Amino acid sequence: MVHVTRTAVLLPALFLVVSGCATRDWVRDLMGKKEAEIGERMDGLGNQIKTTDTNLGETTRLARGAGERADGALSKADGAISKADGAISKADGAMAKAGGVDSRLTRIWSNRYNQKAVDTVEVYFGFNQADLSDGAQTALLGVLKELEANPTLVVKLGGFTDPKGAKDYNYALAQRRAEAVRRFLADKGVQLSRVQAIGMGPLDDRGTPDEKKRRVTVTLMTDSE
Repeated sequence: MVHVTRTAVLLPALFLVVSGCATRDWVRDLMGKKEAEIGERMDGLGNQIKTTDTNLGETTRLARGAGERADGALSKADGAISKADGAISKADGAMAKAGGVDSRLTRIWSNRYNQKAVDTVEVYFGFNQADLSDGAQTALLGVLKELEANPTLVVKLGGFTDPKGAKDYNYALAQRRAEAVRRFLADKGVQLSRVQAIGMGPLDDRGTPDEKKRRVTVTLMTDSE
């Protein structure tokens, strides 16, 4: 009876001990699983943070590049605006000059019958030549001084030839001679609006030697008013 009673008491106690050990093992196993799960989650979170940092760095780099490109675009825009302002300024200057030339031409045309000659210079050429000789250029330097000293003066150029040769050829040669003088004056700074060049053709005056017929007559004119 006593043996049976001890057995009855020991069995529950043994069950409790076994149950307690099993519970601790289960808890330990559960904690291990939780720790592993938490570890995996932490690793995933770390990877996400790294990915976010990488994306943020890439975004920063792109934003910096976009900012630099924007700065470059603004710089180019400022340059374009400066060029446009310069072009406008030049256009205004050109318009002002054109206005001055137009005013001068209008005055010359209006007073074309009210002008008087103030001086005349003869520029001579060689036979069948339209190039200015040293003597011709020296004579024209005096004309330049007169034009510089008197801005209201204008010049009339009449080109001539001797009567030898075809008449059409002589008219063309006379025009080339007048244009040679006009070009010389323009190269020295005289406005083309102040110079009129006309090829008058051959001179038939028998009292004038042929070498004196090969000339351009330079006439300085001023308004008679």
